[in-house]
Amino acid sequence: MFTEDNPKIENELVLPVLAVRGLVFFPGMMLQFDVARKKSVLAISDALSKDRLIFLVSQTDLSDKEPTGDDLYKTGVIARIKQVMHHSEEGVKLHVEGACRGEISTLLQEEPFLLGQITKCPVLTYKPSYRSEALLRIVHEKFDEYLRLFKHVPPDILLGVLQEKDCGRLADYIASNISIDFERKQYILDELRPLKRLQKLIDVLTEEIKILSVENEINQKAQAQMDENQREYFLKEQLRAITSELGEDDNPQQEADELRERVLALGLSQVCEEKLLKECDKLYRMPYGSHEASVIRMYLDTCLELPWKKSSKEKLDLVRAQRILDRDHYGLEKVKERFLEILAVKSLAPQQTGQIICLVGPPGVGKTSIARSIAQATGRKYVRVSLGGVSDEAEIMGHRRTYVGSMPGRIISAVKQAGVNNPLLLLDEIDKLGQNFKGDPASALLEVLDPEQNAEFTDHYIDLPFDLSNVLFITTANDASRIPGPLYDRMDIIELGSYTLEEKLNIASRHLIKKQLKKHGIKASQLKFSKAGLKELVEGYTREAGVRTLERLIASVCRKVAKMIVSDPEFTSFTVKPENLESLLGPRKFTKDQLAGEDTIGLVNGLAWTSVGGELLPIEVAVMEGTGKIQLTGSLGDVMKESAGAAITCIRTRAGALGISPKFYEKCDIHIHAPEGAVPKDGPSAGIAMATAITSALCGIPVRHDVAMTGEITLQGRVLPIGGLKEKSMAAYKNGIHTVIIPAENVPDLTEVDPVVKEHIQFIPVKRVDTVLETALTHMPRPVTQEPVGLPSEIAAKHQKAPELYQ
Repeated sequence: MFTEDNPKIENELVLPVLAVRGLVFFPGMMLQFDVARKKSVLAISDALSKDRLIFLVSQTDLSDKEPTGDDLYKTGVIARIKQVMHHSEEGVKLHVEGACRGEISTLLQEEPFLLGQITKCPVLTYKPSYRSEALLRIVHEKFDEYLRLFKHVPPDILLGVLQEKDCGRLADYIASNISIDFERKQYILDELRPLKRLQKLIDVLTEEIKILSVENEINQKAQAQMDENQREYFLKEQLRAITSELGEDDNPQQEADELRERVLALGLSQVCEEKLLKECDKLYRMPYGSHEASVIRMYLDTCLELPWKKSSKEKLDLVRAQRILDRDHYGLEKVKERFLEILAVKSLAPQQTGQIICLVGPPGVGKTSIARSIAQATGRKYVRVSLGGVSDEAEIMGHRRTYVGSMPGRIISAVKQAGVNNPLLLLDEIDKLGQNFKGDPASALLEVLDPEQNAEFTDHYIDLPFDLSNVLFITTANDASRIPGPLYDRMDIIELGSYTLEEKLNIASRHLIKKQLKKHGIKASQLKFSKAGLKELVEGYTREAGVRTLERLIASVCRKVAKMIVSDPEFTSFTVKPENLESLLGPRKFTKDQLAGEDTIGLVNGLAWTSVGGELLPIEVAVMEGTGKIQLTGSLGDVMKESAGAAITCIRTRAGALGISPKFYEKCDIHIHAPEGAVPKDGPSAGIAMATAITSALCGIPVRHDVAMTGEITLQGRVLPIGGLKEKSMAAYKNGIHTVIIPAENVPDLTEVDPVVKEHIQFIPVKRVDTVLETALTHMPRPVTQEPVGLPSEIAAKHQKAPELYQ
């Protein structure tokens, strides 16, 4: 056996050099390995032809296939070839034994194989001491610790370590038999001093022990996790087998797996997917038949049924949309134009979102039905959500799942019903939301109807952000003043006014009659409406802003004719004419003209706005002998009462110019009344009407019966602007008014008035009450320079007998 102190090896040798990759040989080490490179095989052949000695040295770069002298470490091992076995045509299996350390002094040749001048490294000795003994003990301790962590070392290696007492040979023996990389082994091979070599081995072992400790810790955790997973899998399989034996195949575990697959198939965001998968895991662990399992199952079913990424293709053809809207509705030009603009913008900017429209108008003018037509024209799914009377904000935002019987809010439920994430959602009667101790639903709608926020709308039940930015919201209201300010600010308001007589006739002939005939199973040839009969039906039996009452009356006529058809076998057809309406619907309900047929003292036609359209508001004033009392009746609100006080004060300031005694307030009682006393009335727009009626009653001058007026009055007689001019003018037109007095500042609002109304009514803008009196009274009173003699009643009588004397 060759060792480092073997005297047979000379100090200077010329030997073939075998470069090895990833291996480091030590003296005394025996090893078998494969040799495949051509140069290496030739080097072995040269060694076999001589004294079988060869120099084994590691190359610095493992990827280098043809290393040169610069690619090799200097220190290696002089070894003797023990045996060579031809493993294959391309290489051999070599069995060698390390003899002693050596260094390459000079590389003599590189072709056809490496040949070098090798210098045998001297074997250094040391004197045994306490330090050497301490180092030996430390090495043994470290090696024992290494063995506890790395359990793949053969037992005979441990025996060899215990038997070796030389520091240098022990370091070589341990380094050659532990699993470390070749660079650290080369680090030990390079050291010739025994004690220093042992110290380096201690450093390497210490570092390796730390690495192995961390590695074992990681392995233990992985093994524990794997054991837990195996245990869980085993228990789940047992549970499945038990439930199958009991006939309970529909267990939560199977459902949970199916739901998990459905969740993963949706491709949701990471936050939503993690939360739903967590709920699936909860369901998996639930026992069969538990109440909580049913709650989780219902929650997951609700979430999975939502159209997270499903949308319908929107149709952006403006010509088609215009045709559908005109087919379904007559008039409503402003609404149609607005939605055609939305389609045009959408075609130019597809990413545009957040259109929120509010249709404001009286009942029956087609707010709800136009929304359905818009949905058809744009190719969107249509869903209606009624908000009338909703007083709990949980109806909008949903109930939290902690409550029994919790469910999503109306918005998420509507989207779920639509089945797509871009439907047309109609929020009907948004002005009739309630508010109580359960919360404010109008405030809950702020997030829904805000394009900046609804992209991540979070329902309390779902508790996940859902994108509502693609939804086209349309809201309806009868009274915009009842919509809270912040909510009103988020919507684009489109006002729908009352229908004119011509519009009602067109709507009835084009839509309502056809609809009711089909509904009642009557053919068009069996029931016909003459133009005069339809006009009489509208004027004599309806008085409304919309057409709902008109449709009910047409339905009533259809029922009467249906009875005729069934009961009379010889029935052929029936035509509705003005003369047979009374036999069908009873006496006429409304006279053609509700106004007085003559000019009357103290009676003025005021105009009022209501949530169902404009109305004529007569103002009556009676003046009697008394002590200056003022009485107001007719369910007048505080603002209207204040307007009456302002009107009286305004008349007092110009009593002399109007021929009225300056002390009339001391001698007369004034009673101001608004008919239909059961109906509450309020607002400042009846100010000039009251002032005109008071003046007429005090002066005894009649007011023109074909004149109506609206406007707020001040103490100085100025006329201030009012709202709702379009509705008020429509009411005047329906009641046969020919002249309407309006504030001068409301002249720009005339552009909104229907063209038919402007053709039949003369609008007179005024700035002061004097112009109002000149227009409304049949003649102006004669100013007096001294106080008139007599009571107002006497003055009125004289006015009626000889008005020319008082001009």
